Amino acid sequence: MSAFLRSRVARVLLGFLCGIVPGLVGAQTAPVGPPVLREASLRTDTATYLLSRHVVAVQDVSTLYFWYRRDDETVELRLYPANAGSTKPLRLRRNPDYQQLDSLTKEDDGGFRTRLKFQNLTSSRFLRLVVEQATDSVGRPVRRQVVPLLPVARTSLGLRVNDNELFVGEEKVFELTSSNVRNVHATGEWVRGTDFDYRLAVEANGMLRLHVLPNQLGTHTLLLRLQTERPTLLASGRLSYQLPALRQEFNVKASRLRFLSPDQRSVTMDDVSRRRGVELILDNGRSFELHRTYRIEDQEEPGGALIAEIFTRQYLSNDRVLCLFRPYNTHRQTAGYLYIKENDAPRYLTNLDITPQTVIRSVQVLHRGGDWTPGLSVSPGETVDIRLEGEGLQKARVSFEDLPIIPSDSSVRTDTRLVYRVRVPVGFDKRKSTIYNLGQPTGYALGVKEFQRPHPLDFVSVLYGDAAQPITRLSGPVLYDGTIRDVVFQFNPNGIDKADQLFGKQYLSFEVRTLNSKGELVELRNVDNILICPGDNSPRAAFYADKQCRTDPLSLNALLARKTYDLDDWSRIVVTVKHQATQYGETGYTQTVELVLKRRYKFDIDVSFPAGLLTRKQGDKGYGSFGGISLATLAQLSFYSPDKINRLRPYKIGAGFVALNAFNLSQTSNDTRDLGVVILGSVYPTRREAKFTFPLYLGGGYLLSAGRWFYLLGPGIGVRL
Repeated sequence: MSAFLRSRVARVLLGFLCGIVPGLVGAQTAPVGPPVLREASLRTDTATYLLSRHVVAVQDVSTLYFWYRRDDETVELRLYPANAGSTKPLRLRRNPDYQQLDSLTKEDDGGFRTRLKFQNLTSSRFLRLVVEQATDSVGRPVRRQVVPLLPVARTSLGLRVNDNELFVGEEKVFELTSSNVRNVHATGEWVRGTDFDYRLAVEANGMLRLHVLPNQLGTHTLLLRLQTERPTLLASGRLSYQLPALRQEFNVKASRLRFLSPDQRSVTMDDVSRRRGVELILDNGRSFELHRTYRIEDQEEPGGALIAEIFTRQYLSNDRVLCLFRPYNTHRQTAGYLYIKENDAPRYLTNLDITPQTVIRSVQVLHRGGDWTPGLSVSPGETVDIRLEGEGLQKARVSFEDLPIIPSDSSVRTDTRLVYRVRVPVGFDKRKSTIYNLGQPTGYALGVKEFQRPHPLDFVSVLYGDAAQPITRLSGPVLYDGTIRDVVFQFNPNGIDKADQLFGKQYLSFEVRTLNSKGELVELRNVDNILICPGDNSPRAAFYADKQCRTDPLSLNALLARKTYDLDDWSRIVVTVKHQATQYGETGYTQTVELVLKRRYKFDIDVSFPAGLLTRKQGDKGYGSFGGISLATLAQLSFYSPDKINRLRPYKIGAGFVALNAFNLSQTSNDTRDLGVVILGSVYPTRREAKFTFPLYLGGGYLLSAGRWFYLLGPGIGVRL
């Protein structure tokens, strides 16, 4: 059966189905009782089509037709219920062939309006609208009405030929112009005829190409009867899939050289084929002489490069000749014809690919986000690109042992380069994957290496008194006002690998520093090569087995000479945790944990020299004169600021003894010396760099010599050493 007849039969069957299937569907979904719709309309940007007027019979089924110009045509749909006074709303059932852009809303004329955007009108089949209406207030049961749709299109087709000369055995390609390329039915199959063979194909850029191969000499007319995907509506109301016939006259001439078709499209050039030859069957050239060697060149003129030789062995019963083909140079069919010569005179034409033996010279791997590298290491769960370079790769059939090849738009296949995208399964249980060509090892293999990437340090937690918490949550100094009995770092192996993301072994180093309250270094310890392996939740847990993997916590008191519970107030413990860059080839992550031994107050014995004190004794009226320099020895409480490190508040409270006028050496002074037991509050400046300070005192006490209570107020002199 010819391609034209097969296409025609398919059109008839399609038309039959277009009529039968909507009829069956309509029969299954037809409403019981009155119809749902009184009228329906489709409005495009050029016309309006009504269900009551614009219908055509498709296999005895009334179908609403409408003209379209684009595959994604947008139309306005209006539905009018059969019962204009009904309060039951209409709804439109969803369909993948179109997208409903608006909700179905009721208009002033009683109809319901929405907009539809079709997806692909040319290739969509059995288009229909299913309209539903509830029959009661609760929305059930539902009455349905099916409205079959038929898109129709006007399609023109033209053929312009600048040169109508053809040669027998030579294929020529022409461009066809059309107002709707997608609507032209192009199978790409050859249609055989007496005068011409032709086929219609659509290229990737959407152009229509007509391939013509003449068979007979002389002037002949090529008659093209092509069909469309969507019909057109004739003036008589009949649907037609037939395009207007195209006629083109060609002048077919005999080729100067006869083309001999080989039974093979490709021959491999190697040492064996050069010496012994490859069996090749050619058309009978009529003038062939058996047991004779013919020269094959890539140009018609004498002196061309020797491409191959043909030695004729014997005639075959199907009017063909068995030959021995010995290749000496490579050739591509796209580079031109091959000329079979006898004594430098061309006798025939032929063409086939002569390719070198498949040789892989290098293999490179591209990891995601990286560059091409000659290292052939891959990791489980990873998707990589593999590039093979060499010769004769166009005919190679490369496979990777137990690794699937993923189809990709970035895949490359040339004679010198192949690019494959390969995914390594997470459960891959081999140390390498051999690369094969046609089932034979190529000498290259992908080494499967476990992932070894730095993981964020949230799998490391620290315990110093409170509950353990990940070190990544400690973004600054931690002020701790209790005794730190020990600082313990714990590791969570199950927090490293996940089913869809693998990191592998984690190599850590710890730097531990202790500093006193002045920031001076007290002790320094370094711990390197701490190996943490992913836990049992990792899909690769069995492959991480290593005796060096650490599971027990790390205690700082086991490292420090001066234990954490023996540190002075406001001492600091600074621990820096980081990945070992030498194990990863990158910096990795770094996290610093700083613990500060915070105190709320400080108790100390303070000696100061109040001067110019105003005192008032019990029973006296008013204050006396300013006194001389006194000596105060107090047991004082100092208070630290809660939000600062080792910063005192500007006030103190203390109790002790004050020797009034202890340094008043004047013999005429009326100020008497005395010793008092006092409670004093003092206000000090908070500048750390000040050596001399001048505090203010306020308090009272009991004079031991005078035996009286007194109050005092005044400044003092402080010296900081």
